[in-house]
Amino acid sequence: MSTELGAADRNWPTIHTRARPSGDEGRRLRYMQEDGRFPVVFQKAPGDWVPYLMDIFTTLVEIRWRVMLLIFSLSYVLTWLFFGLWYWLIAYVNGDADKLDESRCVANVRGFTGAFMFSVETQSTIGYGYRTTTENCMGAIILVTAQDLFSCALDTVVIGVVAAKMASARKRAQTVGFSKCAVVNLRDGVLCLSWRLGDFRGNHVLEGVASAQVVRYVKQPRGSIVVSYQDLKIHNQDLVLATPVAVIHKLAPGSPLYGMTPDRPLGADVELVVSFTYSGDSTGTLHQTRASYTAADVRWGQRFRDMVRLGEGHYEADYALFNETTWVPVPLLSAEERDRWRRPAGGAVAPSVRRKGRSHQVDIDITPEAMQHTYL
Repeated sequence: MSTELGAADRNWPTIHTRARPSGDEGRRLRYMQEDGRFPVVFQKAPGDWVPYLMDIFTTLVEIRWRVMLLIFSLSYVLTWLFFGLWYWLIAYVNGDADKLDESRCVANVRGFTGAFMFSVETQSTIGYGYRTTTENCMGAIILVTAQDLFSCALDTVVIGVVAAKMASARKRAQTVGFSKCAVVNLRDGVLCLSWRLGDFRGNHVLEGVASAQVVRYVKQPRGSIVVSYQDLKIHNQDLVLATPVAVIHKLAPGSPLYGMTPDRPLGADVELVVSFTYSGDSTGTLHQTRASYTAADVRWGQRFRDMVRLGEGHYEADYALFNETTWVPVPLLSAEERDRWRRPAGGAVAPSVRRKGRSHQVDIDITPEAMQHTYL
């Protein structure tokens, strides 16, 4: 798998590289999956595991639950065995198995099994009182002190990792979601691209910041893909998510989507990545929800159905309509073509566009046939 770095240009300032699968699969592969995961596999040099150990806490939080529980279980068992072995060595060197008086280092430890049980009792603070260290051996006293300190540190790490993993932002992010499609319609006489955002929990997010990026794949002669990013300007970037809202991007001059048409909404090698960053109202933890839209997810000439109604003393949000859209009349022109052919004060001839092998006179504002042709 080859990797190649490309140079940034003025229109696509941020450059990263992702290896491209062979064949048609490379063109259909999404930059980001529907659940917000990125299908990117990092190829590291052999033995390059130092970053994971330097930030061991984050590594433990990010691993799977079953792996984390296995690691913690082994850490306790191996610790008991390690200290139990030292207790048994101390008792063996001191000859505790043959002594019956108070000169023994660890009382009632006559073999490895007894030493292991004493290690478990010491670290887990069970304290049965049957096996105890005496004041005859300084080594045993030092070892008990060291095990107690290690036990406190290990318990702190385990509790911290479990608490952080249970309060992970990924779980909360699954309850705040984007619509399955994006729509293009007219808002105040301007063509706009919009998508819907909503919180599916009862304790709603009150404030957050929405953002969007256009991701483009640039194929290189050697077979790799250079991924370029460009930010989209959001009309309503700061959102109050008490009710579902539509995030709006105006297809105005300067927008990277200014020239998109009904036939090619985004392009085969372009993907729209959207995100919403907010703080949880219950924990105060920073969360982020992500989604992406391809050309097949953009619906031209549609708008989202209204889902908020006024009830008796409250507002009703019908989330069954969250992804539902309805047809609206929209000109079959890109925003760039529409602005170019806008009629002056004296009037002008309406432009003619070709759709599905046929030429049509298009009203640049609203045409009755735009809805019909869009539907077809």
